[in-house]
Amino acid sequence: MAISAHMDSETIVNFFRGRSILITGSTGFLGKVLIEKILRVQPDVKRLYLVVRATDIGSATRRVENEVIGTDIFQILKEQYGSGFKSYLEEKLCPLAGDIIYENLGLDSDKLTELFKEIDIVVNSAATTNFYERYDVAFDSNVMGAKNICEFAKKCTKLKMLLHVSTAYVAGEQEGLILEKPFLMNEALRDGAHLDITSELNLIKETKIEMRTKCCSMKAEKRTMKNLGLKRAKHFGWPNTYVFTKAMGEMLLGHLGGDLPMVIIRPSIITSILKEPLPGWTEGIRTIDSVLIGYAKQALSFFLVDPDLIMDVIPGDMVVNAMMAAMAANSEQPAQTVYHVTSSLRNPALYAVLVDTGHRYFLANPLRTGKNGERARLRRMRCFSTVASFRAHMVVNYKLALEIIRLVNIALCGMFSGRYEEMSRKYSFIMHLVELYAPYTLFKGCFDDINTQKLRIAMKKQGQKTDGGYYFDFDPKSIDWEEYFYKVHIPGVVKYLCD
Repeated sequence: MAISAHMDSETIVNFFRGRSILITGSTGFLGKVLIEKILRVQPDVKRLYLVVRATDIGSATRRVENEVIGTDIFQILKEQYGSGFKSYLEEKLCPLAGDIIYENLGLDSDKLTELFKEIDIVVNSAATTNFYERYDVAFDSNVMGAKNICEFAKKCTKLKMLLHVSTAYVAGEQEGLILEKPFLMNEALRDGAHLDITSELNLIKETKIEMRTKCCSMKAEKRTMKNLGLKRAKHFGWPNTYVFTKAMGEMLLGHLGGDLPMVIIRPSIITSILKEPLPGWTEGIRTIDSVLIGYAKQALSFFLVDPDLIMDVIPGDMVVNAMMAAMAANSEQPAQTVYHVTSSLRNPALYAVLVDTGHRYFLANPLRTGKNGERARLRRMRCFSTVASFRAHMVVNYKLALEIIRLVNIALCGMFSGRYEEMSRKYSFIMHLVELYAPYTLFKGCFDDINTQKLRIAMKKQGQKTDGGYYFDFDPKSIDWEEYFYKVHIPGVVKYLCD
């Protein structure tokens, strides 16, 4: 990977001047951070085309107004432009009613003709991130979506760059040092397994036809498709449907991309904004945030997590900074480059940091819970570092009680049927969550980031500072994790995610 000798902040800012950029996933957390950043540091960007799932342009425009620019993260821009904020955004933002699951993103032919001549950069951050998503839904978005984005980008006559947001956890449950290496087409993680993406698509179609021939209910079809995705993922060596389909999407990009200048960004667990524009701002409850909230409300007093293992997290603004630097560095280079935007190698944080800072924070700042708003009585979270120890705890403390209620229910002719079914569902749900999250809370890999480090080195040689400040910091080594979680992230979770 050749990086410009003048790879500094001013170079990155100037790279976006006069550019027309198509962005998918603009209503997601990362999409909003990217849009705000581009508009704030480069007001002379030509146009941001935002592909939004909607029935028409009016609906797409309303979604962008409500779900993107109506969020707190745009507050600095609102203050900067004052009464001219709305007219500035109308000039710079162009909502498009479309969807990556369709060929040509579902856009009409007249608009396509304009876009193919206009677009300089394509950023694909749209994805279905549910670990246990229906296989057909995840495949459409994460696999076919990547294919459709690639085919769209190849038709853009001025294209400088296609950037695709993936996840570092396409590595599955590998241990040791994991390299920034592209996937080969149909490459499986499990030895002896033969993956064929076309066959997977046909399997999905055949399963749906079979279900509908049998007149199965929508609920039964949903359950079958969810289980199929998990089964196929595990068969080929991935822990869940999300990372499996994201990996297949990467494969198609590499296979179909040819000489496209392409960057694949693989962040680890994305957390709240560290510095700019709004420290602590976040959206969407992620794995570690659901644990924090559950613990704060004392709905979760124990969890499957090894405190001594590395929790690979990275703030959202650092991910966006790396994305923008990578676009500028790889513009018009006919190759695919993978970047791990992660912290496990440069500045590892243990899960113990999350457990300890969460306990200290909520001890000092207890949440109010219950109908009367009483403060939660905090107990230190109990951590289980193996699946076996967690299951043993669940059997002793919950499964035995469940079995007793079942027997009593039989003896009393079903008097406790409702209670038993409710407890049984909760037990099954907890065990299912453990199965989904264990590959992350017990993850023993470490993500190499040599390509990302080359970007950082180039930035340091030239200096990152611009007239507006340090715009493009993406070095996790600068983070004091205890301070970040206690003073930034956890307060942000409480403010933006807790009801």
